[in-house]
Amino acid sequence: MIIIKQIEMQDRLYKQEQDLRNRILLRPIGLPDHGWEMDDHKAWHFVAVEKDKVVGCVILVPLDQEHRSAQLKQMAVETTCQYKGIGRLLVEALLVFAKEKKFREITCHAQDTAILFYLKNGFEIYDEPFVEVGVPHHHMRIFLDAIPAY
Repeated sequence: MIIIKQIEMQDRLYKQEQDLRNRILLRPIGLPDHGWEMDDHKAWHFVAVEKDKVVGCVILVPLDQEHRSAQLKQMAVETTCQYKGIGRLLVEALLVFAKEKKFREITCHAQDTAILFYLKNGFEIYDEPFVEVGVPHHHMRIFLDAIPAY
């Protein structure tokens, strides 16, 4: 059974979150381990846990002090667990949390291969495509007042 938890960096599961992000997100595109942790200290961390093992993660980074806008970042799901709804569960938990915190908009930089996933989860594409860390991406967003309560 998959459980979604919000954790702090001091949590023992944070090391597993780091490892998952390194293996799934960074190493495949040639980035050094821990290369995208600059926002971890100010982010809210969500992990999907199965049998005490982190199998998915995502972070939410506030973009302004008023907490109107935030960015979904570093979404990763263990390769053997993909296409089982874990990403959807993580996004749902993140959006519920963001609504409770009164955020208005959540943005993300979606790789081309993830666009359909985010569209299915209520996000829309806006602005022009761009390249980040050598990989094509799209700006995506969701307005929280437009989504129903979970």
